[in-house]
Amino acid sequence: MSKNGLSHQAYEPLPPGETYQPYVSPTETPLEFTLKAVIPGIFFGILFGAANAYLGLQVGLTISTSIPVAVMTVAAFRAMRGLGIRGTLLEANLSQTIGSASSSVASGVIFTLPALFMWGIEPRLLQMTLLAACGGLLGVLFMIPLRSFLMSREHGKLPYPEGTACAEVLVASEVGGAKAKNVFIALGVGAAFKLVFSWLKVFPDAVKFSIPFLPKAQVGVKMSSALFGVGFILGPKIGAVMVGGGLLSSLAIIPIIAAWGAERSTPLFPETVNLISAMSAGEIWTRYVRYIGAGAVASAGLITLIRSIPTMIESFRIGARQLRKRAGEVGKSAVRTSQDLPLHFVLIGVCIIAACMAFVPSIFGAISTLSVRIVASVCVVIFSFFFVTVASRIVGLVGVTSNPTSGMTIAALLGTSTIFLLFGWTDQTGMVAALTVGCVVAIAASISGDTSQDLKTGFLLGATPWKQQTGELIGVLTSATAVCATVLLLDKSLGLGSAELPAPQATLMKVVIEGVLQAKLPWTLVAIGVGITLIAEIARLPSLPFAVGVYLPVTTMVPVFLGGCLRYVVERLGKNDEDKASRRESGVLFGSGLVGGEGLLGVLIAGVVFWQNYPPQPGQEKLPLPGELGHTWAPEILGGTLPTIGAVATFMLLAYYFASRCHPSKNR
Repeated sequence: MSKNGLSHQAYEPLPPGETYQPYVSPTETPLEFTLKAVIPGIFFGILFGAANAYLGLQVGLTISTSIPVAVMTVAAFRAMRGLGIRGTLLEANLSQTIGSASSSVASGVIFTLPALFMWGIEPRLLQMTLLAACGGLLGVLFMIPLRSFLMSREHGKLPYPEGTACAEVLVASEVGGAKAKNVFIALGVGAAFKLVFSWLKVFPDAVKFSIPFLPKAQVGVKMSSALFGVGFILGPKIGAVMVGGGLLSSLAIIPIIAAWGAERSTPLFPETVNLISAMSAGEIWTRYVRYIGAGAVASAGLITLIRSIPTMIESFRIGARQLRKRAGEVGKSAVRTSQDLPLHFVLIGVCIIAACMAFVPSIFGAISTLSVRIVASVCVVIFSFFFVTVASRIVGLVGVTSNPTSGMTIAALLGTSTIFLLFGWTDQTGMVAALTVGCVVAIAASISGDTSQDLKTGFLLGATPWKQQTGELIGVLTSATAVCATVLLLDKSLGLGSAELPAPQATLMKVVIEGVLQAKLPWTLVAIGVGITLIAEIARLPSLPFAVGVYLPVTTMVPVFLGGCLRYVVERLGKNDEDKASRRESGVLFGSGLVGGEGLLGVLIAGVVFWQNYPPQPGQEKLPLPGELGHTWAPEILGGTLPTIGAVATFMLLAYYFASRCHPSKNR
């Protein structure tokens, strides 16, 4: 076993005939698949799965949790040493493999299933869990036959950024031990920030300012430590692009609609009651800008997918060839680091999942017919196989965060909806079945990217592939229920589609299905959004982040932008490349902790609301959250100026402390 970290071979293509030598030799057999590895992985997976579900329902994106789970795993194993329990590097790797699966499950669930609630259909926890489990299991199973080619033969050609970073974190125990503090401290800071603004409501949770001379134009900032952390993770470029889209909506589109509608005496479709002149900026955004943003995001997602077609075709061709080759192989490799789960296990697993989807009515909805379920199951298997093969390789090139999951999901929904339209299944049953197909495909594509990164980590470290693959399956099954229960809890307490949890991605998927099956969309507004995306492409802006900025309120984009600005400043303060990288890594871990802390307290708040108000009594008003009376006195102080100043000052204090945690002296 090497003692000096990963070798240079981890980053470079190997000369012909040379084999990569992992950190742990294939001839060694250290402990790997143990209870002390599995249990922390499950715990961290549930933790970050719930937090990511909350974040995704707020702003339509999630973060990769591989690196924060890796450092927390190392810290947990160090803590266990004090109890006389020692863990190996491969146990820590298996633990993070299990824990990181939850973020992909959360992405697929929150991107799709909230649309059911918006249609007035409340799925049961069993149905949601089965959908999540089917998607997760298919994603892992379809990726298994590709491992040998992607990890071994493409080594050095596919960088696998998150997978390589996780391997470095796990190997460098001094980094994992010291910098893990950033995650744990940030968890507390994020929870405290959420406590002050969303539970005790000491200060307003958003600060807004009207812009003179522009009708109903507003700018502002949402007091969210999680969004601030996400901005640091994304970086200054993406943050600036996203806030640019938000400013286009708030300073151009809303004022134009307000000015144009000031003299109208009739409502403008899709609104049928209120006049534009009587609407607030928020109402204009809800009734009109949201459709423009949906058109922008949908077209940007498809453009991203189209741009990836050459890579997709090549990836699929290579993947299919590898599957045929693996089908002709008999037995397992004698080398520990080359042993995958058997191909017959994969094929049997896929057949069982497909049969369950076709013949278990509760998966695609109890009202669905057998013919609908069979066609839906075939669509799931075909789309999942294709997009898993594609996503497994794409994440090796660009990372998990750039995996075009939204575009893949939209493509699957468009394909499924078109097939259902040809069969005449355009009622609610067809819409629900189409959406659930998209849910399973989204989770499969997402989890395959996570699995691919985790297997790369294991390849570099010298893990046993079949044990990691089993860990991924465990991570899917244990996090599926937790993520789906979190979504149900958030709906019952805060309401999916509400101002607190707008579920933007699910709203987009709902728009796509309704547009194909019912043709009830305001196509003029959608076309404007498509035009905005095309202009962004011509201007060579990253169209998807820009479109997301158009789609979401500007108040949610500003903290993302400010987080990106902080990262720019932190990196500029670095004395050399190594110092800059150290500051950046510390900040990414702290930002991940902020997301986890705010998300977990958000789920706790939802739990308190649910406990106080359900089951509701006839005529009983909902009880306020503890401390919510703060809103009754805060706006009265100095005409509301003092609370605003307090909110801004608290946010600035967070930024200062965030920056201080990125200093090298804080991580020794």
